[in-house]
Amino acid sequence: MRTAAVIGAGFGGLALAIRLQSAGIATTVIEARDQPGGRAYSWRKDGFTFDAGPTVITDPACLKELWALSGHDMAADVTLTPVKPFYRLNWPDGTNFDYSNDENDLRKEIARLDPHDVEGYARFSEYAAGVYREGYEKLGSVAFLDFASMVKASPALMKYQAWRSVYSMVSSFVKNEKLREALSFHTLLVGGNPMTTSAIYALIHKLEKDGGVWFAQGGTNRLVAAMVTHFERLGGTLRLGDPVRRIDTVGDRASGVTTESGWRIDVDAVASNADVMHSYRDLLPQNKRGERVAGALAKKRWSPSLFLVHFGIKGAWPGIPHHMILFGPRYRGLLTDIYDTGVLPRDFSLYLHHPTVTDPSMAPEGHSTFYALAPVPHMGKLPVDWNEIGPILEKRILDEIGRRLIPDIHERIVTSFRYTPTDFGRDLNAHLGSAFSLEPILTQSAWFRTHNRDDAISNLYFVGAGTHPGAGIPGVVGSAKATAALMLEDRR
Repeated sequence: MRTAAVIGAGFGGLALAIRLQSAGIATTVIEARDQPGGRAYSWRKDGFTFDAGPTVITDPACLKELWALSGHDMAADVTLTPVKPFYRLNWPDGTNFDYSNDENDLRKEIARLDPHDVEGYARFSEYAAGVYREGYEKLGSVAFLDFASMVKASPALMKYQAWRSVYSMVSSFVKNEKLREALSFHTLLVGGNPMTTSAIYALIHKLEKDGGVWFAQGGTNRLVAAMVTHFERLGGTLRLGDPVRRIDTVGDRASGVTTESGWRIDVDAVASNADVMHSYRDLLPQNKRGERVAGALAKKRWSPSLFLVHFGIKGAWPGIPHHMILFGPRYRGLLTDIYDTGVLPRDFSLYLHHPTVTDPSMAPEGHSTFYALAPVPHMGKLPVDWNEIGPILEKRILDEIGRRLIPDIHERIVTSFRYTPTDFGRDLNAHLGSAFSLEPILTQSAWFRTHNRDDAISNLYFVGAGTHPGAGIPGVVGSAKATAALMLEDRR
C-alpha cells in the first residue's frame, strides 16, 4: 500500500491520516464541508467563536502520540489548558456538585451529599480502574474482526459484569440518587443511555481522573486546525468542499473515490470517517455489499440526536464554570423519553458550555460565549418539523438558564442560533440525525460494531464513532490507531 484516501476530516479521519502519512503512505483526505472538523465544526459570528463540539477533551496523551510518531510536539501547534472543576453539576433544588480529580475536594463534595457514600465511591473508583485497564488500555485501539476475538476478550469483560448498565453498577456502590446521577451521566457524552450502556463505560471516570479534562485555547476548532497543520507538514493533502459521491470498486476491491465535482482519485486503500450508514447505503451504490450492510444497519439501535442553542451575551460570568450539567427534575424517566418512547417532554437536562471563562478571546471584550445542549430523540423516533419546534424549545432552554443562572439572559443576548437533528442529518449525513452513530450498548460494541476493515471489500476501512471503540475524542482517536494498524499490516 502506497496511497490511501480518507473520506471525512473529523477527529477520526484526521488521526488516521496522520498515522498513515507518518508511515509513508501518501494520504488524501476528502471533506464535504468548507472546513475540517466534522462534528468539531466551528462558526464565527458577530465577533464570537462558537464550537459545534465536542468540547470535552480527555486523554491528551492519545493526541500527543500523533505528533510523536514523527518526532514532533503537539504543543508547538496548539495549547491545551486544564479545566477545573471538570464539571459543575446542578439540580433544580439548587444543589451544586463540583466534579474533579482532586481526591480531597471530591470526597468533600460526596460527603456533602451523603457521608456514607464516601467509602462506596472509593470502591467504585477501584472498579473503574479495572474496567479502564481491560476496556481501554487493552482493547480500546485493537480491532475486532472476528467473533473469536470477542470471545477471547469476554472473560475479562464478564469479570467486571459488562452485561450490567453503568447506572446499575454505580448504584451498587453508592446510595444517594444525586451521586448516582453524577457518576453515570458521562455515557450521555458518547451517545449512551446510562440505564442501558454497558458498565464497561465506567472507565470514563478513570480516563478523566488520570488524564484530566482539557480545553484547546481558541476552541476545539484550534485542535482540529493543529491536526491539519501537522498532517500537511508531513506531506498529506486535504481537499475541502467536495463531497464524495461514491467509493469506486472493482470486484471485491476499492479502487478509489469520485466526488460530486467529478474529481477522482485512484488509491490502494479507502477509509471512511463518514457516517457508517451513509458510507454503505450512499457511497457504495454499485456494489451489493453496500445494500446488504445498509439493510443490517437499519435494524440497529442508533444514538439520539442533540438540540443546541449557541448564544453570545453581554457581560462576563466568572461564577459559571467552563462545563455545567443542569439536571432536570427527572433522570430515568427523561432517558426513557429520549431513548425509548421518542417523545419531546417539557423537562430536559442540559450541558452548558462556557468557554470564555477559560479563554476570553472567544468573545468580544465584555461579552461571553455559551452553548446549551439537550439530548433529544433521533428523527426515526421523533419525526417532527424542527423549523417549527426549534424556536419553542430554544426559548424554554434559555428560560431555564435564566431561572437558574442568568436572570436577564434574554436582554443580554447579542447573537444566537440553534442546531437541530435536521442539521446533523444534512451537514454530516448522520443517519436519522443521530449525533453519535450506533448506540453503545453491549450488543453493538466491539465485534458487534461496524468493523474497522470491511469483511468483503478487503481494502475498505472504517474509522470514527460508528466503528470500534465508539464516540468521543479518545474513542475515535483509538479507532484511528486500530484501523491504521490494520492498514499498515495489510501493506506488507
